[in-house]
Amino acid sequence: QVQLVESGGRLVQAGGSLRLSCVASGRTWSIDAMVWFRQAPGKKREFVAGALWNGSSTKYADSVKGRFTISRDNAKNMVYLQMNNLKPEDTAIYYCAADKRCGELPLAASGYSYWGQGTQVTVFS
Repeated sequence: QVQLVESGGRLVQAGGSLRLSCVASGRTWSIDAMVWFRQAPGKKREFVAGALWNGSSTKYADSVKGRFTISRDNAKNMVYLQMNNLKPEDTAIYYCAADKRCGELPLAASGYSYWGQGTQVTVFS
């Protein structure tokens, strides 16, 4: 099993920045992909950004390209999501997820077995 714990969510004004963190523990050798999803009230969970542990690939949703950056610290088993120029539509619970995907970064939530509890990001105008 792999345990994931997110942190860093809070209330922020539009145009501001936040950095979310996710730390993995347990059988971390069994995963090679860590991603961020988000879910706003009344909406389905959507892919935000993802990265492979070996650094060979990252992927972003069109809605966050150019504003969000995913990075990882393999030594600490951590992944980060730097969010700049935040907009009210970025308001959501942000979830960290992980799995062994053999070099892929699926966009569907069903592609990941391990999930954190989520951290709330609220952007006000």
